Amino acid sequence: MVLCIEVWVGVTMALATADNGIIKTRLRNGLTVILREVHTAPVTTFWVWYRVGSRNEYSGRTGISHWVEHMQFRGTNAFPADTAERAISRVGGVWNAMTSLDWTAYFETLPSDQIELALRIESDRMVNCRYSKRDVEAERTVIISERQGSENHPLFLLSEEVQAAAFRVHPYHHEVIGDQVDIESITRDDLYEHYRTYYTPNNAIAVVVGDFRTRPMLKLIRECFGQHAKGPKTPKCLRTEPPQRGERRVYLEGEGQTAYLYMACRAPSALALEFFPLLVLDSVLAGPSALNLFGGGIGNKTSRLYKALVLSELAASVSGSLSATIDPFLYSITCTVREGRSIEELESALDEQLQRVMEEPLTRQELNTAIKQSKALFAYSAESVSNLGFWYGFSENLEDTGWFSDYIHHLSSVTAGDVQRVAIQVLARSNRTVGHYIPET
Repeated sequence: MVLCIEVWVGVTMALATADNGIIKTRLRNGLTVILREVHTAPVTTFWVWYRVGSRNEYSGRTGISHWVEHMQFRGTNAFPADTAERAISRVGGVWNAMTSLDWTAYFETLPSDQIELALRIESDRMVNCRYSKRDVEAERTVIISERQGSENHPLFLLSEEVQAAAFRVHPYHHEVIGDQVDIESITRDDLYEHYRTYYTPNNAIAVVVGDFRTRPMLKLIRECFGQHAKGPKTPKCLRTEPPQRGERRVYLEGEGQTAYLYMACRAPSALALEFFPLLVLDSVLAGPSALNLFGGGIGNKTSRLYKALVLSELAASVSGSLSATIDPFLYSITCTVREGRSIEELESALDEQLQRVMEEPLTRQELNTAIKQSKALFAYSAESVSNLGFWYGFSENLEDTGWFSDYIHHLSSVTAGDVQRVAIQVLARSNRTVGHYIPET
């Protein structure tokens, strides 16, 4: 990494330039800025990440981060109502936002000569969103409908129950959308306070990737964001989940004709040494998980669980899910029970496969295949400027910008012994929460 000092418009900034062309700096108000020039096409993406998600919520305010994300699209005095959306569509761009356990992110991808529009929009709504009572009530209705729509899906209900049982103390215990009782009771002042607490330049990351020149872009970023005052120090999430002392079980009854088995195991955080062996283990068991929301996926028909559970006609489908989170979260396995088979016999077969991977090290061929699959999925998720914008902001939110650039190296370093050791640690019965969805019909 090369460190240089750049002086322009009366401001001195330290620019850290990595070997892969990523430039990282910070404005005086605390805004972290990450830039990467990619001149393969006349397209540029701009992202703003805020270090706030459902991890930063507590009972009575669950779902508030997701609700604030909705409110950011309600407009400002400079961009009222849907003015911003029309302006982006008019020049052929796209925009969107998302809220997760650990972060909230907004992005625009535009023709490069129009990217200033994205900076103006995000700068404005960082500080000037109005939060009128009328808009708050309109979004309350939207989010309640979204919540109720999710409740029509048995797997949402089951995963929510399992997640709540797996976490008794840590805020990861609730879904990002929040509990309906909180959605019904959160006030306009609650929302605005959350907005003003976390939507500050010193709690934000600005990422630009695409066809631009660094010096003019840095000048534009300072012009748009440099005048925003530094906010107060944001509250920290300090509720550490205590160790799990035995298997937990959830039985849920509901509508439908299909039964589901959902098993969630306490898993390490993205920055733990065990995370990358767990990625490989996931690839072996159920096919690799996509960590990038734009990454798509690859088939899992070569995985152990597909062969043992689906081809034997115990399950109609099987999948695994691993999230890269700031704090330890969950590795989950979801099985759809095939008609005419029971949850109990499916779970017994699943247990056999989990016991096998804990007792027997992977063959060299199996290890190499799993690592290749994980690398391929990673490559597919980094093939556009929008994908790269996601990865750079995501990695910085983990407080480790090298997490993305070292990803392939960490995967390549995983051994069969690493995978077996992590399997014993993560898949242990005492580390699991098991959920059964039992259809009433």
